[in-house]
Amino acid sequence: MHRESHTDHATDMHVRPKKRCRGGRSQRIEKRQQGKVVACQTLKRNLPEYDVLNEYQLNDIKNQTNWLLEQHGIAFTDDEESLALLDAAGVTIKGNRAHFEAGQAQALCRTAPAEFYLYGRANEHQFTVGGKHTVLTPGYGSPFVSSLDQGRHYATLIDFENFVKLAYMSPYLHHSGGTVCEPVDIPVNKRHLYMVYAHLRYSTKPFMGSVTAPDRAQDSIDMARIVFGETFMYEHCVMQANINANSPLAYDGTMTEALKIYARAGQGLVISPFIIGGAMGPVTMPALIAQAHAEALAGIALSQVVRPGTSVVYGNFLTTMNLKTGAPTFGTPEANLAALVMGQLSRDINLPLRCGGHLTASKCADAQAMQESTSSMLTGLQAGGNYILHAAGWLEGGLTMSYEKFVMDLEQCGMLHRYYQGLDVNTDTLGTSAFMETAEGSSYLACDHTLQHFEHANYQADLSDSQSYEAWALGGSLTMEQRANQVWKQMLKDYQRPPMPDNIHNQLLSFIHERRVSMPDQNY
Repeated sequence: MHRESHTDHATDMHVRPKKRCRGGRSQRIEKRQQGKVVACQTLKRNLPEYDVLNEYQLNDIKNQTNWLLEQHGIAFTDDEESLALLDAAGVTIKGNRAHFEAGQAQALCRTAPAEFYLYGRANEHQFTVGGKHTVLTPGYGSPFVSSLDQGRHYATLIDFENFVKLAYMSPYLHHSGGTVCEPVDIPVNKRHLYMVYAHLRYSTKPFMGSVTAPDRAQDSIDMARIVFGETFMYEHCVMQANINANSPLAYDGTMTEALKIYARAGQGLVISPFIIGGAMGPVTMPALIAQAHAEALAGIALSQVVRPGTSVVYGNFLTTMNLKTGAPTFGTPEANLAALVMGQLSRDINLPLRCGGHLTASKCADAQAMQESTSSMLTGLQAGGNYILHAAGWLEGGLTMSYEKFVMDLEQCGMLHRYYQGLDVNTDTLGTSAFMETAEGSSYLACDHTLQHFEHANYQADLSDSQSYEAWALGGSLTMEQRANQVWKQMLKDYQRPPMPDNIHNQLLSFIHERRVSMPDQNY
């Protein structure tokens, strides 16, 4: 694995001079991996969303959601303030449960914007979330990482920094991610300082901050304010918090306290119930969908009570389990159908949709990994996903971030950028001139129409191998995973850190030092 020497994560990179590559694939690889990062391509969907349920079936789901919200209610544990805020908004509170009348939660959600803007610290890294726009983000939350060189091992801070750099360099990821992997070599109560620093220092893309404790959420906000300024951040979303419900039908105080801190600071929220059918909810998907919708609506309603107009992504993470072993499964037809329905529900309340990305239970970047990942990702896009979490790197049900799969997923993301464009049918693309120019039985390769379009007619895959068997064998008979291993290493060698004013950087380092020495190390 590539290692970068650093002291207090503030030293300059030693970048090797780049070799000049010429022509075709090598030129594309150089362009995408050169130290000067390629501006992200805006991803705007020119394809229709897919509605799997008819109007009557969708109403049945919504009615079940209202029944759950009214009769069962949503528990808000260890957070009297959130209960008081909902009570003041007219929600019925019984003990620690909030009971919403039919349609009440939906009404409270109406102040959330249908679209909002994410601001990175570079102009080329600012994106719209919602409508026909989609933002792709890396994987999140893995305690392990893997590579062909070192196998599976606990993630370190260097691994975390590496994935931030890889995400920064990709033209297909719009977002730096959040806890891309857990740097377990740093005490739990301090690792958020280094993760937020890495996002701010090694990338200029929007990112997610910490949510694991209120003070960590506040530290994340305070560090971003050093870079962006408090006034700017109050009206501009530069970072987000990933808020999970404590399914079934509950939010714990850790999540809701973080929700309030981000909302009051003017920052975004991704409200995401994480439900495995048969474990944290019923085994049948319609019931699970209604539960997820109820949990999401309750969390979004709280965000709008805290600060009307807070930027929110309507999230979901619904998956199945192997009912023989109890192991979570991904990319299954049931989970994919659920994602399509969640897309319909998000459009019903006019909010941006978060879907899962390249999800898999596979332990390595093999055929199972890519089969399950492609199925899951394509379904999220067909559902109308505006915010795709786990778009790159995910293995082993989220327990592992893989360097090789990260790069393999990036290639899939590049293909999806092209797929999203749809087809442009016009006089030129209908190729009349090509037909007229080319004689019967002749090849179209040398005609003017081909020469005008050959460079951009098709997406040019860098990892996929389409050469002859003989040429492939002479090149070492490398698998895609082995080729990906070479690519991520070269990307890290070519990485160049984006500039940051010295005074801002010194303030960040001082903040980290003060917070670090103010508390003893804790591993919880």
